[in-house]
Amino acid sequence: MEKFKTLEIVRASPGSAVFHLRLNRPSSRNALSLDSFAELPLPLALSSLDRNPDALVLVLSGAGHHFCSGIDFAALDSSPPPGDRGRAGERLRRHIKYLQGAVTAIERCRKPVIAAVHGACVGGGVDVATACDVRYCTEDAFFSVKELPSIVGYGNAMELALTGRRVSGSEAKELGLVSRVFGSKRELDDGVRVIAEGKTYLTLHKKRDMDIEPY
Repeated sequence: MEKFKTLEIVRASPGSAVFHLRLNRPSSRNALSLDSFAELPLPLALSSLDRNPDALVLVLSGAGHHFCSGIDFAALDSSPPPGDRGRAGERLRRHIKYLQGAVTAIERCRKPVIAAVHGACVGGGVDVATACDVRYCTEDAFFSVKELPSIVGYGNAMELALTGRRVSGSEAKELGLVSRVFGSKRELDDGVRVIAEGKTYLTLHKKRDMDIEPY
């Protein structure tokens, strides 16, 4: 299996059609760094899984205690030299656009992608989760979001954006952000495994019928 700096790809079990793609920076709560941006998009992790005929379902999760704490702004090194704020702002803008490409790669993946969220799912982590086809979370998961109108509705998205408050796993279920809430990380892993290995997702193949050119 190919090695990455910020990601980990694991096959659920020998012969399984389910592959796990884990954000793997637990010491930083899986914050998204420049390496994350580079490894998620088409040329690397998702492309290898999308092309793998043995992989029929992908499960996206986070290593350690959290799913993703958002963008690692410290890793972006956006601090401007004296009198050079304009260039720093432009550099940061390019980094954010790079992240958007990684999120688009998840959306364009032709295999069903399931997000298994536990702990923090903040900022760019919410973008990553909502780019997946289906989302599940633990009861202790929490979300802090800015824009989610297409999933939770414009009114709910505006309220969350303006208040910046945390959304619990149970409220995320009420809002329609996740499909199901599990009591613990172990229950989440077991539940998602059963769902992913079930015929529902193995026969879904939703993206094989989409008008998308092969990578």
